[in-house]
Amino acid sequence: MTPTPAENSQLKALIARQRASLYNLLLDPMQRAARRCAKVLDDKQALDETLQHQLQRLPYATFMYVMDASCRQLSDNASHAGLVGKDFNRDRSDRPYMQQLDPERDMTLSEAYLSLRANRPSVTAVQKIQRDGQLLGYLGADFDLRDLPLTREHYEQPGQWRQIKGDPAIRGQVFKQCRIDSALDGQIDLVIPVLAELMAQNGIFHGKLHFSSSRATVWSLEDPYRFHILSHEELMDPDICLAYPHYPYPKDAMVPVESIRPILDTFKHLRFADQTFYLRAGSINIFNGIVGLNFSCDGSHYIPYDQFLARDSAFWEGM
Repeated sequence: MTPTPAENSQLKALIARQRASLYNLLLDPMQRAARRCAKVLDDKQALDETLQHQLQRLPYATFMYVMDASCRQLSDNASHAGLVGKDFNRDRSDRPYMQQLDPERDMTLSEAYLSLRANRPSVTAVQKIQRDGQLLGYLGADFDLRDLPLTREHYEQPGQWRQIKGDPAIRGQVFKQCRIDSALDGQIDLVIPVLAELMAQNGIFHGKLHFSSSRATVWSLEDPYRFHILSHEELMDPDICLAYPHYPYPKDAMVPVESIRPILDTFKHLRFADQTFYLRAGSINIFNGIVGLNFSCDGSHYIPYDQFLARDSAFWEGM
């Protein structure tokens, strides 16, 4: 799946803001630490002690260390648990953070990478150590992304149709297959009104009908972290609504309550419209307003509900 230009732009802008915030947070303590390290660069014991002291000013850092101008480590790794000596004299020139140094800046904040030991997303700040304008080496500080005090600004996905191609092996055999009526297909006119009622009146904010396997998966406002599996027999019985408490329809839902039934009815249309290309599963999320579709060719589509109902988008032209 290739992200759209709008998605790329929005996501990259969010990442850039997070990186700028982190860069500004680290710049002053890294510069101060580098100046102190420059004074004791030729004395390993003093250098290690300086790093251990300066690490206290960077509580989010995993390790701090010093390298010479050729990227060979001159110190132990300073950590909040004490000094770790196994990386002394290590050549770090091939690590991603040393490959990304910005010659125009005294400090470079690397792109995220997977750490060698923990194999977790990490970043490294690399500060030049200079004396009288001469480059003596580098101060490095490693950070595990999970420990950083980022703003955690929420990424809002752009609301536009997305198509995702599925398994090529399934697509290649699509003309050799034919839809076979499932148990849910035979009871669809009983199932749709019940699911519509659950979503409109009983706090189901995400519902997915699996036509081929005759079931639904639903997420409830009362228990949003767990999905429930409902068989077609359970969905045929209006008494299922008694199992879920009544909830007023959420005011912040993007899908208007009156659109739920037309969306489900359109699922039915797509299920029976063609014997070769047919809907295997369809979902609605009332909060992000996205309709999800999975077809017999294993292709998936994610489309805003209003475009889906209007039938005037590129999705419907392809259909």
